[in-house]
Amino acid sequence: MLRFCLTLALFLAGLAPTPAPAATPTSPATPASVSIAAAANLVYALDALNAAFKQSAPDVTLTCTTGASGNLVAQITNGAPYDIFLSADLDYPQALIKAGHADANTLTTFAIGRLVLWTTKPGVEVTDIIATVNNPAVQKLAVANPVTAPYGRAALQVIDHLGLTSAARLKIVTGENITQTAQFVETGHADAGFVARSLVLSPKLRDKGRWIEISAALHAPLDQGVVITQRGAANPAAARYLAFLKSDPARKIFERYGYALPAK
Repeated sequence: MLRFCLTLALFLAGLAPTPAPAATPTSPATPASVSIAAAANLVYALDALNAAFKQSAPDVTLTCTTGASGNLVAQITNGAPYDIFLSADLDYPQALIKAGHADANTLTTFAIGRLVLWTTKPGVEVTDIIATVNNPAVQKLAVANPVTAPYGRAALQVIDHLGLTSAARLKIVTGENITQTAQFVETGHADAGFVARSLVLSPKLRDKGRWIEISAALHAPLDQGVVITQRGAANPAAARYLAFLKSDPARKIFERYGYALPAK
């Protein structure tokens, strides 16, 4: 009888439902994000660009750092976690590529910068570059650091091309980047300065002072280059942002801020 009861108990146990395995917890998807390093001349245009990008990619979080192109390259070379680099020239992105810090296949010219001579000082006219630099009322002439800022190099090329090196030498005050250079002029710490047209056309500065555009023939091209960094190569959102920079909505924004456009 005991043997029968044990056999029946084992039989009934075999009919009991097997507990379902515990569900494996799933981690939430990592939010998409892009870390952008951009040349200082783009500081105001970036606001409009990023707002337009977010309309088509609301799921992507954008973080931006601006500065002199050369300084940003140094940061990326030393491991700064940027996914995409927007430069004021092509030399700096090419340097990153050569050093193995960026993807050569992503290098793109997205806009062409323009240089202007700008003043906010009453009584100083900028209709003639040579006359402005020689004007005794212009005691301080702002130029971005030519070592790290392409717009600063372009400004010195203009000064040299027009034979103004001697006249300008004792007047030059150097900004860390083109944004700081514009701040010198805006606040009156410089009587005039060579700055990016994208800055004087920004909502913040467009009604201040007077400016004249510098002929592009007087300096090396300010082709604005973008490249995805080695870190960003694994980030699909960085590729989406790069594609956006070549889109018609982005090109319209660049035009609004005074950039010329490369051929499609």
